[in-house]
Amino acid sequence: MTHDDVRYEIRGSAAWITLNRPERRNALSVELLDGVAAALRDAAGDRAVRSVVFAGAGPMFCAGADLKRVLGELGGAGVTEFLRRAAALFDQVARHPQPVIAAVHGGVIAGGLELVLACDLVLATRTATFADGHARYGLFPAAGGATRLPRRIGANRAKQLLFTAESWSADRMYEAGLVNEVVDDDRLVAAVQELTDRIGRLSPLGLARIKDVVETGLDRPLDDALGYELRACEEYATSRDFAEGLRAFADRREPEFVGE
Repeated sequence: MTHDDVRYEIRGSAAWITLNRPERRNALSVELLDGVAAALRDAAGDRAVRSVVFAGAGPMFCAGADLKRVLGELGGAGVTEFLRRAAALFDQVARHPQPVIAAVHGGVIAGGLELVLACDLVLATRTATFADGHARYGLFPAAGGATRLPRRIGANRAKQLLFTAESWSADRMYEAGLVNEVVDDDRLVAAVQELTDRIGRLSPLGLARIKDVVETGLDRPLDDALGYELRACEEYATSRDFAEGLRAFADRREPEFVGE
């Protein structure tokens, strides 16, 4: 897949999707949203891909929506349509079958933060900063920010970010629970590669089932969620990967998963 605003490349078992508008701080445009959606479809259809990484070209991960361009191309009424498209893309990220990792450096703001919130894991450089920013201009975080942020860091912390438009450090976001690991700036790529290599050795089918159960369970009463978890396990137990895992455990060797 090639697209001017998005770079797609395979590194080991991971598909790297890089937002590639550094001159606009990787701001989200219609073309960029379409490019990311296409890249995700390519990754989902590639059996060799075990995880997906989002990164940003240049000095910043993502500055949010390119409102100047959106207004110029779609007009004021088109902003709502753009938000619908962005929300649909972020839902696609959240529901993507492979684990999705955000590799954050520089700053991440507004729509960029909403993209990060849709990812499963977040690694960030020590100098990275996070902000919602919508309230600064009387805007609304309608692509998942007002819903996903409190689920990731709790309602009180989320309200502080949403109501003040202030910027938080990577260390503070780690303490809040959004960031999984903070690394030195020159260690980000290596740390992400280590993580994707580890994920790449596991069952892609098993991880997809786990991700589905975690995401689905958040929206269900506990008894329903536990029942869904058991049914997912029963289904996975009929797979080749499940049988391979049991054999490898009995043989005291590393399993070789095929995703079936």
